[in-house]
Amino acid sequence: MTVQTHTLDNGFRIVTEQMPGLQSAAIGVWVTAGGRNERREQNGIAHFLEHMAFKGTKTRTALQIAEAIEDVGGYINAYTSREATAYYARVLQNDVPLALDVISDILLNPLFEQSEIEVERGVILQEIGQALDTPDDVIFDWLQEEAYPEQALGRTILGPVERVRGFSREDLTGFVSEQYGPEQMILAAAGAVDHDALVKAAEKLFGGLTRGKSTAQEPARFHGGERRVVKDLEQAHMALAFEGPNYRNAEIYTAQIYATALGGGMSSRLFQEIRERRGLCYTIFAQAGAYADSGMMTIYAGTSEAEVPGLADITMDEIRRAADDMSAEEVARARAQMKAGLLMGLESPSSRAERLARMVQIWDRVPTVEETVELIDAVTTGDVRDFAARTATQSPAALALYGPVARARDLDALKARLAA
Repeated sequence: MTVQTHTLDNGFRIVTEQMPGLQSAAIGVWVTAGGRNERREQNGIAHFLEHMAFKGTKTRTALQIAEAIEDVGGYINAYTSREATAYYARVLQNDVPLALDVISDILLNPLFEQSEIEVERGVILQEIGQALDTPDDVIFDWLQEEAYPEQALGRTILGPVERVRGFSREDLTGFVSEQYGPEQMILAAAGAVDHDALVKAAEKLFGGLTRGKSTAQEPARFHGGERRVVKDLEQAHMALAFEGPNYRNAEIYTAQIYATALGGGMSSRLFQEIRERRGLCYTIFAQAGAYADSGMMTIYAGTSEAEVPGLADITMDEIRRAADDMSAEEVARARAQMKAGLLMGLESPSSRAERLARMVQIWDRVPTVEETVELIDAVTTGDVRDFAARTATQSPAALALYGPVARARDLDALKARLAA
């Protein structure tokens, strides 16, 4: 499998990876503009724009966009994250040119008809309502807001209801003008793809775009804090975050191994101690995420009102204990889980295409899988213990609580237990 890259004169980047033996391909355009690129008054517009992508262009109606891909048995979708918006498709080999044509059409020729804006506004408001009715969704938005208060990185991707209700056609076209320059676009494809043919097609479709105006991104500042929303629910939901390394920091692999050993699977410390031995919850996990200039190590659990104080105490005890007795066996198991997850994921062209785009966004190149595996293998037990100690004693923290949580420990009490 060979990764090839090319950059057009206007900064538009193309990255492909041919996967021998496949008869299908994943292809998409990743735009390095997500929720984080919004000003306060724009909060939610990146996601709104993603929805509007499929609502009609100068050459295709909304139905024709769907039919163009589904008539050949393909699949098309999009998503918005805090640092990117992706428009992608999965098709058979002979239909790759069609998929690229459709994706370029929705990016370059959107109509943004007022009637369709109103229809999609209603859909997004329903999506927001659904998220607000899902405790283990909304609690992570609150946690993000507490970790990065008064910052674009801390705001919800969906946006607040009042913003979504007010977005106009001019707001959508303005965001496209500001953030959808060719230098912010990455065409990524994996599977049965022809690199040279895609470069030629991309030149024809995107080569005429003019570079946008570069805008400085607001630096991330992990501050931390607490939000507690008491509500009569069946379960008490707790989400805790510590500041972690950004994705360009080599210590990101240490953070991910630590999070995996702490709460990344059925053999992890939190799962074994809190669920298996004590039966205090059904769901508990830890994970390490990262952004361009910051990161979060997050722990989530849902439990009963009576058990939430004890669950929080045990969680703090396990975090503190990991600095002293995280074993070589636990670290080896976490490393194996990370490598297996990476390699298994790369058997899918969709996962490969997404990795290609993300690596180009981060590094402007695609590190080999072997490079990544070497970095994972280089993490020692001592590295993980040191990271655990710094997390427990130095990292700022954020806490979100939702449900019957009036008696739950506050953030100061949890920090005090860590320091004990």
